[in-house]
Amino acid sequence: MKVLVTGSSGWLGRYLIPLLASSGHDPIGLDVVPSEWTRITASVADNDAVQAAFNEHNFDAVIHAAALHKPDIARYRQQAFIDVNVTGTLNLLEAIKGSPDSRLIFTSTTSLMISQSIRDERAEEAIWLDETHGPIEPRNIYGVTKLAAEALCRQHHIENKNPVIVLRTSRFFPEEDDTHTELSGPNMKANEFLNRRATVEDMARAHVAALEQAHAVGFGLYLVSAPTPFSKKDLCDLKTDAASVIQRLYPDAADLYAKAGWQLPRSLGRVYDGSLITRTLDFQYETSFGDVLKALKTGAPLPAAHDASYTSPLASQP
Repeated sequence: MKVLVTGSSGWLGRYLIPLLASSGHDPIGLDVVPSEWTRITASVADNDAVQAAFNEHNFDAVIHAAALHKPDIARYRQQAFIDVNVTGTLNLLEAIKGSPDSRLIFTSTTSLMISQSIRDERAEEAIWLDETHGPIEPRNIYGVTKLAAEALCRQHHIENKNPVIVLRTSRFFPEEDDTHTELSGPNMKANEFLNRRATVEDMARAHVAALEQAHAVGFGLYLVSAPTPFSKKDLCDLKTDAASVIQRLYPDAADLYAKAGWQLPRSLGRVYDGSLITRTLDFQYETSFGDVLKALKTGAPLPAAHDASYTSPLASQP
């Protein structure tokens, strides 16, 4: 398939473009920031540019990963989030409207599922988060606009029958966390493989699986996060003594962490269940928390990329 990949200069895009090519597809990247992965320098909010790209290339599919993200809240007005995240999505949906076989894969976020009470961990037990979770109460403009874009995707499929799949991705960024500093970046990322992270490679693979299965699915919404070792029976204990639960499941975890100078989480307030995509699409995660422990044991590189100096390409824009 000839595939338009928006956000091609971003962290996900630079993995998606070569993976699509190696999978036999013809990807063409679009981004406001030029890069080696981007052939069309434009914004998805510019409808004339989007239409021109479709007129020139006659795309079979779109993977829409372009967005303003949570860290961009400090750099952009709320209107910019509406322009890029909502209007940009609508522009792409309108562009595939006349071709019933054209499909769109939308990169959404688990962040929109996190209300202020979930973020503050006010509940007496950890919260189990999957595709059935509700009500959805985003806590910032990023979540609000991504949820609105999801609704546009669903409505477009109902009205126009184009295959559309929404992927709510958990954490996969390489940079430092912008809100939590008590642990080192690698330690924090390792812990997150238990409940709220996946590798960027698995994220890219999930998008390709969605692309190739979209016609059979019609419309689908999937949470994408590395397989959690926990079950709903663990939710109370995870809130009060997560380290004991982890030690029960992974008896060598505490020793391996101690040798690395790391800390296991004392409490976990939420768990993402990313298993539906493995039961519905032809997709399996390649990396889990067990692979983190294996790397600590063998001295192999950690599975999660960590780059404290990484900044979004948008951050370099005037």
